[in-house]
Amino acid sequence: MTMKNTEIQALAASEIAERIVAEQGNLSKLKFAHTISPIENPNRIRETKRLIARLKTALAAK
Repeated sequence: MTMKNTEIQALAASEIAERIVAEQGNLSKLKFAHTISPIENPNRIRETKRLIARLKTALAAK
C-alpha cells in the first residue's frame, strides 16, 4: 500500500494524478468505515493521508 519516494518519482505526472484520486477515494472509504465501527488499524488513515501529501508534492515538483 505504501510507496517509496523513489517509486513516486519514477511515475509520470498523469500517473501521479491518477494515484492521488484513487488514494483520496480510499481515504474516504477508510474514514467512513472507521466512523461506523472502529477499524482494525486506524494508523492506515494517517499513512494514506501522508501518501496523498507525498504524491501531491511530487506532482507539484513536476
